Amino acid sequence: MDGRIKLRHLQCFLAVMQHQSLQKAADAMSVTQPAVSKTIAEMEQIMGVRLFERGRNGARPTDKAELFWRYAGATVSTLRQGMEVLSGGGRAEGAGGGTIRLGVLPTVAPSLIPQAMQLFQQHWSNVVVKITSGLNAELMQKLKAQELDLVIGRLSEPDSMMGLTFEHLFADKLSIIVRAGHPLLALPTLSVEHITAYSLLLPPVNTVIRNAADSFLTAHGVGNPKAYIEVLSVSLGRELVLRNDAVWFVPTSAVRLDLENGILRSLPFSMAGSEQMVGLALSNAVLPSPITQAMIHAIREIAARQHAP
Repeated sequence: MDGRIKLRHLQCFLAVMQHQSLQKAADAMSVTQPAVSKTIAEMEQIMGVRLFERGRNGARPTDKAELFWRYAGATVSTLRQGMEVLSGGGRAEGAGGGTIRLGVLPTVAPSLIPQAMQLFQQHWSNVVVKITSGLNAELMQKLKAQELDLVIGRLSEPDSMMGLTFEHLFADKLSIIVRAGHPLLALPTLSVEHITAYSLLLPPVNTVIRNAADSFLTAHGVGNPKAYIEVLSVSLGRELVLRNDAVWFVPTSAVRLDLENGILRSLPFSMAGSEQMVGLALSNAVLPSPITQAMIHAIREIAARQHAP
């Protein structure tokens, strides 16, 4: 590699690629916008190619930048992994530590993560696992910013998945859940209008699962409910259902164990078409470390067991 290319060049390049803006990249790096512009200009002169087209709408990557992005990201990521190994006393990652930053949807975590962690720790017992939970869009943005190494999320619109690789694990269907013994279960004939007499628990607005819930209600002539409880936390939703007569719109995987144990019940509505793809997302700009690869293997195996035909 040309000795004139420094780590600061690569870090600046990755920041501009992520934010598509010189000013936003400067803010993220806590430097001035002219400093970012100068660093990118130096890099372009050294490499002899145009990396970004500057304009009012930001900095648009050229084809050359798109090609170079993965290699730059892998270089910085590998250097960070090496620093982590050295900080652990120079021991091998599998035996002496390391860190993985895992993002996971709160609706997926309860059924998948405990068993995946058990399998992962059989061979990587000394690794620090930092788990972040949140909205799908937030997790994907953190992944692009290299604040996470791996995300278990939902396949979203193409724009939000740009720069990411998505591997399908299973299709998660929406369910309408009540507690065992709920009055709705005793009705001889159940309609969607009946559920509106009770408190509705809905996912946050502008999420994939909320769109599916809204589509179901609209298709059955209910439209947008005037009053409801918006909840993302699975543990809170579970308590609201168990302690009240609330009706919960939630992905089936989030309540799989309670359904199997008869604690919660699914109302007998057809939810065809509400399936959403859940999978593993990785950044194209980063080369997965051995720790990340081991976690991917564990998640794949548990997902395959739970969702086998």
